[in-house]
Amino acid sequence: MNITQEKPLSILAVDDNPTSLRLLESMLERNDFQVRTAVNGIEAMAILNQFHSELDIILLDRMMPEMDGVEVCNAMKKDEKLRYIPIIMQTAANRPEEIREGIEAGVFYYLTKPLNQEMLLSVVDAAGKQVRRHKQLRLEMERRKVSFGLVQILKCTFKTLEEAEGLSVFLANYFDDPDRTLTGISELLVNAVEHGNLGISYETKSELVTAKTWHKEISDRLIDPQYSERQVTVIFERKKDACYIQITDEGDGFDWKQYMEVDPSRAMHNHGRGIAMTNMLCFSKLVYNEKGNQVTGIVKAETKDEKDDFWG
Repeated sequence: MNITQEKPLSILAVDDNPTSLRLLESMLERNDFQVRTAVNGIEAMAILNQFHSELDIILLDRMMPEMDGVEVCNAMKKDEKLRYIPIIMQTAANRPEEIREGIEAGVFYYLTKPLNQEMLLSVVDAAGKQVRRHKQLRLEMERRKVSFGLVQILKCTFKTLEEAEGLSVFLANYFDDPDRTLTGISELLVNAVEHGNLGISYETKSELVTAKTWHKEISDRLIDPQYSERQVTVIFERKKDACYIQITDEGDGFDWKQYMEVDPSRAMHNHGRGIAMTNMLCFSKLVYNEKGNQVTGIVKAETKDEKDDFWG
């Protein structure tokens, strides 16, 4: 599922301060990103509406005249073409309430002012991984698309991250809106391997990602006798009123409650948003068992008169 030649990511940087905007543009272009700029929310929305298919990430200032960052977020999430573009919001370091407000508006990535190039690139890289992963999964989903509507119930087992990614593409097609559920299914299947069967904690992953040894640790644990026989079981079921996907791993479970929403104290971390994003964007409801080693994602069937309001 690898794309051999990856295009540079395209970023829209929005800031009403010309000096800050030039600095952002310079730092990003020096690191091989394609950059468009806007000086306020109104101009940003005009660019988004014109070039939405070309833009991968929005880097958005929180405080702006005319139309502020939260207003831009609210406008984007009401637009089917724009709602899935990742947003990185710049906010004041001493204003955690701004992060909480942004989370409620659907923002999962944050930068604090004054900007620091290392932090900027770390957060942009985290958002970029989400973008590239979704593009690869979606491309694979389009390649494999066949008629899945007749399937009522399906059971699968797997062990590795590669199998998780492939299976997520396959399973997404069973849902009425595959594009909505694709990333969420992938996040849950990967979590079942990584944090479930292989027992990698949030703190350990932070260290591994920083040290760039995460992939090696995954490979090592997959052949470790302590973990190598563990499987993830997935059950899909279609009923009249909803589609269900239940994912069960053989790990010790985890405290899932703290990850159902983005914690402002973790908002600048380079990982840890997957469950919150899945909960908010991909399913009508996400339900864990108490132990945390089983999760059920539910997508309710919509009638013709119902409006898509899963943003809340």
